[in-house]
Order: sequence, then structure tokens, then C-alpha cells
Amino acid sequence: MARVLVVDDAVFARMKCVRLLAEKGFSVDEAKNGAEAIEMYRTHRPDVVLLDITMPDMDGLAALKEIIEIDPNAKVAMVSAMGQRAMVMEALELGARDFVMKPFDTGRLLQAVQKLMS
Repeated sequence: MARVLVVDDAVFARMKCVRLLAEKGFSVDEAKNGAEAIEMYRTHRPDVVLLDITMPDMDGLAALKEIIEIDPNAKVAMVSAMGQRAMVMEALELGARDFVMKPFDTGRLLQAVQKLMS
């Protein structure tokens, strides 16, 4: 069973992702900010990370840099609201492999996870 780490400071968005992925048979961990995401990545080494860009304390770009430093082969998809195109482009340059726009379409979210796992 594949393990997915969902990182988002918005409780509702995080819960929606977790529920959807769990229903599809994934093992899901969650973190509410970038610092937690890094610690969870070190501890659990998930197969896929869904990483929100805008979060307090440590944003998704900073967390992505550290996750890629820990594991250059990390499979990360950024989760972004409309209007963050420049940040999405930067994330892709830093090593993210995909992105999903918020509010996310469940089919697109699952497609991103499956793409990263293949």
C-alpha cells in the first residue's frame, strides 16, 4: 500500500485529501506546516507528498527544498491556489514533479498521485 503525506495548514482541505486517499486504499499521513512535513518525511519516507505552497511558519517552497535535500528522488506535487503561477513554476524548478490547483478536483488529485507513483 502506497503512503502519501498530505501537507496543508487548512484543516478542511487536509481532511478532504486524507479522506479521499484513504478511501482509495492509500496509507495517509498529514502535516499542518512545512516543518512538520520535513519531520514526517524523515520518519515515514512516503511514496508521494502533496505539499501546499502557502503555509505559516515554513511555506511549501522551503519545505520542498529540504525534502529534496533529504531525498533527491522525492515525489512531490505542489498544491496551489489560483494566482500562484510564479510559485508553482519555482517549485517545479526546485524538484516538484506536478501540481494540483485548489480547490482541487478529486479526479485530478488522484491522477497526480497515481502519476507520481508510476
